[in-house]
Amino acid sequence: MSEKREAIALLYDGEQAPTVTAKGEGDLAEQIIQLAMEYEVPIYQNADLAKMLARMELGDQIPEELYRTIAEIIAFAWYLKGKAPVGFIPPDDDAIDD
Repeated sequence: MSEKREAIALLYDGEQAPTVTAKGEGDLAEQIIQLAMEYEVPIYQNADLAKMLARMELGDQIPEELYRTIAEIIAFAWYLKGKAPVGFIPPDDDAIDD
């Protein structure tokens, strides 16, 4: 028997820890994913992380233990959209090769 698909939506405003704004499984998860795709919201698939976040209530901030994991996902999503934090200076490619 296969498990139902889960989806968790997080909101990060840059001021506070990301919060859970939507969650669901099965048909509701599919609707959340479809909305994300329609609005070009990056989607990250990780079943173990989804299971942890699914235990949280809507409006809850992610726990401190997940800060690094979620920060890496947000940073990668920004990178895919060509964004960078204010003041970010990308490394010099020549300096990396040396």
